[in-house]
Amino acid sequence: MAKTTFEEEIYLRALTGRLVGKALADLGLNKVAVVASRNIICSSIATATEATFITLSGGVTYHFLAEKGKEEDIAERVKAFAPQVTVLQFGGETPIEETKEIFVETLRGFAEKDVPGAFVVHVRIFAVGGLAKALEDEKIREYLSKKDLFVYTVGFDEGKVYLNKILLDGTEIKLEKIAEYQVTLEHADLLNRSLKDRSVTFA
Repeated sequence: MAKTTFEEEIYLRALTGRLVGKALADLGLNKVAVVASRNIICSSIATATEATFITLSGGVTYHFLAEKGKEEDIAERVKAFAPQVTVLQFGGETPIEETKEIFVETLRGFAEKDVPGAFVVHVRIFAVGGLAKALEDEKIREYLSKKDLFVYTVGFDEGKVYLNKILLDGTEIKLEKIAEYQVTLEHADLLNRSLKDRSVTFA
């Protein structure tokens, strides 16, 4: 178990979402969709992402809730919104296998509806193999092969959050770092306690 309280987990998402929102603004975007798992933790990172992006870019965003059985509806609504980028923030307190299933089905819905725009994938769903699982589906693989894909990851020892471009070769995934953001000592400590079960006393 992580050595963090639920309150700290929520605050950690606020800190991380702030950096994700800044990264989106730094990409020069002005219209971003955020699709997030229907739980408190994912709503926390999603709304922090949205608020920061709006503040820094002057652009527009919208929050879409990812739910089992509603993947086709979400795909239609995101397509109608027509974002430049869709951020897929799947994780939180929902059981991870259920989250992966909804993530894959959401991408299948996007592929079937041919939703436009690039994608940014949340580190949690990426780390547990959500994208790799989705790429096993031929239709999703073909759809994503034509997209610009990004993922934000954490450098625990460096105290940084990285924005990476995802390079696909069939089902093989490679990352190319394109930007990095220094985190605060407070943020680094929470990241390490939450995800690595260790404390940080300096950065």
